[in-house]
Amino acid sequence: MNGTPTPFSTRDSVAEKLTALGKSEQAYLLLMMQNAAQDENLIEGLYRQLDLASTAKLLNSLKLEKLGEWMGSNAPARLQIRLMEAAKSSHHAAYQAFRAGLVRSGGLEKAYPKA
Repeated sequence: MNGTPTPFSTRDSVAEKLTALGKSEQAYLLLMMQNAAQDENLIEGLYRQLDLASTAKLLNSLKLEKLGEWMGSNAPARLQIRLMEAAKSSHHAAYQAFRAGLVRSGGLEKAYPKA
């Protein structure tokens, strides 16, 4: 053993789970969100998934909106700003669909209520 912890997920495996988003994938992602050490892997996986969706021949915007809504509803407060940054990082329709679901979830407002 070399003493350095190895991440239990890669950006590609996270992207696959975000694409599928079934019950087992949701449980896996919820577990990741509980561990702050996995934040980078989660965000990198999200970027990878959005990039793949933006280059796909067929854009499933409803699925991306659902993903945004699910992530916004379930992500802890420490991730809400990073999720919104990811959603705003491109003007492509895939990112806009994700952002629409994220806004609909109200996660950012719950995490940081207006004074």
